[in-house]
Amino acid sequence: MKKILTLIVIAFAVQNLYSQSSDTSKTALLIIDIQDFYFSGGDMELVNPQAAADNASLLLASFRQKGMPVIHIKHESKTQSDIQSTVKPVEGEKIFTKKEVSAFNGTGLNEYLKSIGVKNLVICGMQTHMCVEGAVRAGYDLGYSIILVHDACATRDLRWGDEVIPAKMVHLSTLSTLRSYAKIVSTNEFLTGK
Repeated sequence: MKKILTLIVIAFAVQNLYSQSSDTSKTALLIIDIQDFYFSGGDMELVNPQAAADNASLLLASFRQKGMPVIHIKHESKTQSDIQSTVKPVEGEKIFTKKEVSAFNGTGLNEYLKSIGVKNLVICGMQTHMCVEGAVRAGYDLGYSIILVHDACATRDLRWGDEVIPAKMVHLSTLSTLRSYAKIVSTNEFLTGK
């Protein structure tokens, strides 16, 4: 009897592990606001946006190769609003345009994710301290499990009174606060599973 129970437990564990690893539809990549206005010559140029976009493109390639859902978020703008060429959407990838900081605010994103059975979000994009942070916090509050890929995000220097806060410090302090809402990993850690 003990052996039978042990075999049942092992079989259940293997089946559960297999179903978790083979059901890729429950995880989606959310690429936030990687748009032309954040790049060289843009209206709101960030610090090192191309490095972040290059890492986001590696995530994008991985999700496409595995046939996993990819969602692009665009912030509405009258100029330079195109999604940057490094992460350009292809046919079949969903695009939401937003007017607010959070990608969930007034876009139908949450309803769409629920309709396709997504439970987990991998998030990257721009700016770390604004729209990326907004999506991470809102997604967490809505019940999603979040992975934030820190080196596939970028931001800019900020000013408070006479003080200038360097982009690196803005980025790192935002990541520090988001540890309560997301697992934070590098692109390499995510892609290699380390």
